[in-house]
Amino acid sequence: MTSVLVTAVLVAAVLVAAPAMAVLAPAPGLAPAPAPAAALAGARSAGALRVNLWGADLVDAHTGVQVWGKDVNVARPMGSVTKVLSALVILRAGDLGREIKVTRGAIRYVHKRQASGAGLIAGDVLTARQLLEAMLLPSGCDAAYLLATSYGPGRPAFIAKMNAAARAMGLTSSYFTSFDGMPYPTEHSTYASPADLIRLGEVAMRNPLFRRIIAQRSYSVAATPLHHSYVWQTTNGLLGYYPGTLGIKTGNTNAAGNCFLFEARRGRHTLIGVVLHVNPTRNGNVLFAAARRLLNWGFQRI
Repeated sequence: MTSVLVTAVLVAAVLVAAPAMAVLAPAPGLAPAPAPAAALAGARSAGALRVNLWGADLVDAHTGVQVWGKDVNVARPMGSVTKVLSALVILRAGDLGREIKVTRGAIRYVHKRQASGAGLIAGDVLTARQLLEAMLLPSGCDAAYLLATSYGPGRPAFIAKMNAAARAMGLTSSYFTSFDGMPYPTEHSTYASPADLIRLGEVAMRNPLFRRIIAQRSYSVAATPLHHSYVWQTTNGLLGYYPGTLGIKTGNTNAAGNCFLFEARRGRHTLIGVVLHVNPTRNGNVLFAAARRLLNWGFQRI
């Protein structure tokens, strides 16, 4: 079940709080994938990075050098991180001023799937640009449903476009059966490896509008004769609390656990990372603490 992980207010204390919460034991049977020699040398002198998760990758965004990783080529479900690809397909198609009516079907979809929603109201007419905000910030599956239906046209056609885009980007360990990361038709039918998600994030972050959207902590839509007013808050608990955070997207389902694709800059260096199934699951505080620990560790080594 996809859900909004936490608001930025709830994670502020955790991100400033005790480092001990972020120093987690490694998952049983899993060990970090080989890292560059420089990173390994630093790890031996300062103590190896320990986080309780199933898969991860951390890369220098400018050089492409891996700083740290765990099972980087193992494909896993990633929940609403899927919406990064959905957004990229829509941005490439353009026509963001097109008007899309909020249907009862989109509202029923969210309730039936117990999915995260942007609180859209049936009958409202919003632009594709506004629905992108609603999909990426509060992780609205109602907005994703409407965008996929409009841009397919039809959701199966849209998913086919997602897979075509993934192949064109060289995401060889990824496959998509849903437009929003919900577990349909099964918990594991939509999946990607950490290495593929890093590649997806790198491509998406080259799009100026995508960068602007995911850098916001909130987005407001004033009421008009066409629609109600809305205020959408980001699910990214690092924004505003971890200096230099640039984005990008959280995700969560039963099979995926807590997931997070993120990017941050410190001085002249930028790191892009992803964590999959951070434990304990369903705990957004631990998710953001793990990402913060990876970033701190990485910035000390580049």
